[in-house]
Amino acid sequence: MQARMPKEWPGDTKYLRAPSYSTKLIQDKLNTLLLSKAGLSSREPVLITRGPYANVKIARVSNASHPAQGQYGLYAAGHLPPESFILPYLGFVHDQTESDETSDYDLSLDPDLGIGVDASKMGNEARFINDYRGISMRPNAEFRDILVDVGFGIVEKRMGVFVLSAGKSGKRAKGIGKNEEILVSYGKGFWTERKSVTA
Repeated sequence: MQARMPKEWPGDTKYLRAPSYSTKLIQDKLNTLLLSKAGLSSREPVLITRGPYANVKIARVSNASHPAQGQYGLYAAGHLPPESFILPYLGFVHDQTESDETSDYDLSLDPDLGIGVDASKMGNEARFINDYRGISMRPNAEFRDILVDVGFGIVEKRMGVFVLSAGKSGKRAKGIGKNEEILVSYGKGFWTERKSVTA
């Protein structure tokens, strides 16, 4: 029986339910990502998560003024309240020796050790999240470090996507509405690098 895939998933991209680790990652670096559950404080939240994710949907962008018009975006399948966890960002976990400078899908997982996660060739629904610039006044979601229970007393450090908090003024109290596009900030560094690559 074939595993369920998200609707609109591209056939040339491998769908992941867990990160794919490079065989070139040395054990010391792997040990910073895989931790014993026993060593954690009880205050550190540990998530259990597995895709496909029913709270999101991939859809083609039809709005002519959208910077990704004709491509795809990630949308809320239902209301997503402030501060709620949406999904992890999965891909190929690697160090700087295997970084693809041309990838638009490479996200830093541990900047101190130069570990990143690249969803250009494999990943999950999170790879379709667009930057807010040119679409909205501000992002409605953000990347945060998470810990995921992978069984056998082990937790794994991953990057997760969360709805932004309501904020002190309560301006974002509605969270993300059904059918609203999930948007993050890729950061100024991303756009600076893109300009230097295309120049």
